[in-house]
Amino acid sequence: MRELEAILSAYDEMKATGQPCVLATLVHVEGSSYRQAGARMLINESGQMVGSISGGCLEGDALKKALFALHQGQNKLVTYDTNDEDDAVVGAQLGCNGVVQVLFEPIRFEQTNNPLELLRNVVETRETTVVVTLFNLEKNKTQHGTRLLFGPGMNTRRILDEQEWMPALKADVGRVLADKRSSFAAYQTDATTQHAFIECCLPPPQLVLVGAGNDAQVLAQMANLLGWKVVVADGRYTHANNQRFTGSCQLIVGKPHKILDGLNIDARTAFVLMTHNYPYDLSVLKLLLLHPEISYIGILGPKKKYHRMLEELRNDGLQPTTEQNARMFAPMGLDVGAENAAEIGLAVLAEILAVLNQTRGGHLRERNGPIHDKMKNEFKINRIET
Repeated sequence: MRELEAILSAYDEMKATGQPCVLATLVHVEGSSYRQAGARMLINESGQMVGSISGGCLEGDALKKALFALHQGQNKLVTYDTNDEDDAVVGAQLGCNGVVQVLFEPIRFEQTNNPLELLRNVVETRETTVVVTLFNLEKNKTQHGTRLLFGPGMNTRRILDEQEWMPALKADVGRVLADKRSSFAAYQTDATTQHAFIECCLPPPQLVLVGAGNDAQVLAQMANLLGWKVVVADGRYTHANNQRFTGSCQLIVGKPHKILDGLNIDARTAFVLMTHNYPYDLSVLKLLLLHPEISYIGILGPKKKYHRMLEELRNDGLQPTTEQNARMFAPMGLDVGAENAAEIGLAVLAEILAVLNQTRGGHLRERNGPIHDKMKNEFKINRIET
């Protein structure tokens, strides 16, 4: 999400100064690739590039293709085959072993629903949204591009006339919203085949740090670099203030029962209890257990502290269920041998990301099969009767 925010910021500057620009979007991957579908890069006519579509191997040629699309004023689909180690475009011995499709879209500032204006809605909401980018593997066919945005209620913003395959597309969008997983589809008519990248855009994680000590400062800075929404809550004005926590952190000062009042808690919200004040942490924990949508509650400190908390909860008649216990992480963080505040912060953020992505957080070398699920890249074929 941080990359998309940077792209939108650059777009606003280019629009203000009238610098023509092109949006490059990786719309499909077959095999292996450094970036997956949904990676984007903004390129202006001066060669400035913001974002990336690869690890650096494609950007040079992408600049040329973007300027070509800008000169013609038309969307262009370009195929890069990194299986070909003799291909001078992508660099010899690259070793990615994949075929990637990149769509280049010249941006028209006068269009209120141009691709970047549609994408702006993605970063301005904490709702799950679906962006539909339409392309055609037959290069001579129309490349519609980033044209549709759907919200949870299937409300649509579009720059596309109603097509005969739209009902089938809407059904696929509904499945993506329900599964929260991007997919690809192909809609076949007698005249042509329309391909679609149906991209599920989840809001960034929201990290609530209950405690504004020095270790929380480090954790907030690291989460901010990742583009997460950061909230810092504490009962002390001397600690939870703009001098200690800069940037876009939301600050909440108050007693435990007041902390949750100013928060929009959802399934992408993670809490970390680190006030170094045991009664305060315990009071907040009691409240958090009443919110089943929270998937991660980290508790700073040794396991002995956690067991004491469980005992006091039971003494108060609050016996955590199996489901509630599964959402509590104490001690928190992946086991990476962390010692100092920065290393501990890295371990905690990695664990939160693993929980939100429903992975175990182990070594990739021990994973059976590919790193990315290749099934996600297969086109779902829809035959449209006309």
